[in-house]
Parts: sequence; C-alpha cells; structure tokens
Amino acid sequence: MKHLLKLSDLSKDEILGIIDLGKQLKRDNQNGVKHDTLLQGKSLGMIFTKSSTRTRVSFEVGIYQLGGQGLFLSRNDLQLGRGEPICDTAAVLSRYLDGIMIRTYAQQDVEDLAKYGTIPVINGLTDYAHPCQVFADFMTVSEYKGKLEGLKLCFIGDVNNMANSLVVGGLTVGMSVAVAAPKGYELDPKITDFAKPYGSAFLFTDDTKEAASGADVVATDVWASMGQEGEIEKRMRDFGGYRVSADVMAVAKKDAMVQHCLPAHRGEEIDADIFELHQKEIYDEAENRLHAQKAVMVKLMG
Repeated sequence: MKHLLKLSDLSKDEILGIIDLGKQLKRDNQNGVKHDTLLQGKSLGMIFTKSSTRTRVSFEVGIYQLGGQGLFLSRNDLQLGRGEPICDTAAVLSRYLDGIMIRTYAQQDVEDLAKYGTIPVINGLTDYAHPCQVFADFMTVSEYKGKLEGLKLCFIGDVNNMANSLVVGGLTVGMSVAVAAPKGYELDPKITDFAKPYGSAFLFTDDTKEAASGADVVATDVWASMGQEGEIEKRMRDFGGYRVSADVMAVAKKDAMVQHCLPAHRGEEIDADIFELHQKEIYDEAENRLHAQKAVMVKLMG
C-alpha cells in the first residue's frame, strides 16, 4: 500500500488492517498512551480545493498527535490555482513533504499527484471516492457489531462518492450492499462493473424498503454535494422519497444502526427524529475519522 487513492486499489486485508490499527490507536488514546513519535518530524501537506470541517480538523489534529505537522494549503495558496501543471506541483512538494492529503473535485488530480510525485498521497475526498470516510464508517460498524463480514449495508440517496466507496469497500470486506436511488440516477459504471462478480451480494434499486429490508446498517448522505448547488431544486424533487425515515428503519433489523458522513440536513435525507435516535453512532463515526486517518498516515508515512 503506497497510496490511498480509492478503495478498489486495496485488498480486504489492507482495508481491515487500517481499521484494526485505527481501533488500536483509539484505545491507546483513550488510555492516555501517546504516539507522538510515530511520525516525529514528518510533514503532511493538506491541499483543499473543497471546504471542510471534519477532514481538515481530523487530519491536522491527527498528524500532530503522531508527532508531525500539517500544512493547510488552499488552492489560492498554491500555484495550482494559477495554472501550474499538477506534475510540477507533485514533483516539487515531494521534495519538501513526507505525504500529501488532497480534498478536491476530480479523481484524476489525486491519481496524477501519485503518478508524478514520490511520496504517499491520500484521497481526502473527490467527487468519485471518499475512502477515508468509509474507513471511519466501517471502524464504527465493527465497534458496534463486532464484525463486518456477513452484515448487510444499505445506502439510500444520491449515488455520489459515498455510495461509490461504500459499495466497493462493503463488498470487499464481505458485506452485502444494497443501494436505493431514484430512476435517472445511476452508479458510476466503474462501480457497477466492480460489483458484478459479487452477484446477489449487491443490489441496486429504486425501492428504499427493498434496499433496507433486513439491513444491519443504513447509511445516507446529502442530496446535493459541493459543486451541485445549481441542481438543488431538481434534486429536492427527485430525492423527496429517498430519506432515512421511520418507515425505512421499520424494515431494517431491529438493532440496525445509522451512519451519516455529515453535514446532515435533517428533514431531507434523514428525518430529524431518526438522526436524534442514532446520533451517538453518527458522532462516533465522525470521531473515528481521526483515528482511522491516523492509521492511514502511520501505514503510509511511518
């Protein structure tokens, strides 16, 4: 494992290894055990072309707790914003830094940073994939359920980076995965092709109750991601029935948990009372971004 670009690059053992290390780092942190020598003296460049709460704070705090430093680099801080080729940026930053985390729009930018640089690259989010969030999600599920393999994961809503990464990650670790989205909204063909060999372990449907039936985990995300602000009115109409509601949870397992990568729009993709009922699981999921990403940095930069 040289980079974290997308989950389809990783094996089951690599994914589970990150989750197990994240859980160990979390336990140590809770018990007052410090790990401030693991990445002592190392620097992580954090490139942001999309705004962030959890990604920035968790990576910046995480690298600090591991003994390194994080450098926040907005697009306006870099020559990338003035047209410098990404190959030049990658080559030069590789001479200064020990790793790069990037949160941006195009998956190709992440792939190119890895191609032209000589240091580890971490995908903090693109329009195609959100691997760091899925590590946190699966870490949380394993804490609550004691396992991942054999569980059913349901995702309801926009077939975005979260849906893509949950499908790939879930199938890889041995979960069955069902996705419910309105007609006219389809998964990326690369994700559909990835899922084909898994047969009946994967379901794509426009019926939310079919997707949620017997689910151990029900996940969702906002209906309009960053960059889709011009589509909000249309998406509000199209996704009106695609929310995590009491009716949806009634067909899931009685002990089903809810995951949401946040920010949450209560009353849209998730009903307010469902969010409040499952808020501990959701906030644990948010906390686990810190621990899972520390594990990624240790694996790649340690």
